[in-house]
Amino acid sequence: QVQLVESGGGLVQPGGSLRLSCAASGSFSVIYDMSWYRQAPGKQREMVARITIGGNTNYADYAKGRFTISRDNAKNTVYLQMNSLKPEDTAVYYCNAGVTRNDYWGQGTQVTVSS
Repeated sequence: QVQLVESGGGLVQPGGSLRLSCAASGSFSVIYDMSWYRQAPGKQREMVARITIGGNTNYADYAKGRFTISRDNAKNTVYLQMNSLKPEDTAVYYCNAGVTRNDYWGQGTQVTVSS
């Protein structure tokens, strides 16, 4: 069992920044991959960014150059720094942790970008 708790969401103006955090706890040995997904109303959930235990990263095209994913392996925590936010970034952002056999999800945190 892995419990994930996201934080850092909120309301921000276009062009502003937010930093999301996701802390993992529970019974596990190693979390290999940690990712951020987002889902806007009426749309499918999509991957925003992913980081492996070794620090390799992948980003959605819209996130490149604006978002940065990082992790603290000792704390089992993943972060998503979001800069130059656009209204199109408005969504519920979910943390995902991948272990050997299962994926676990957090409850999500709302990000709203609006003037």
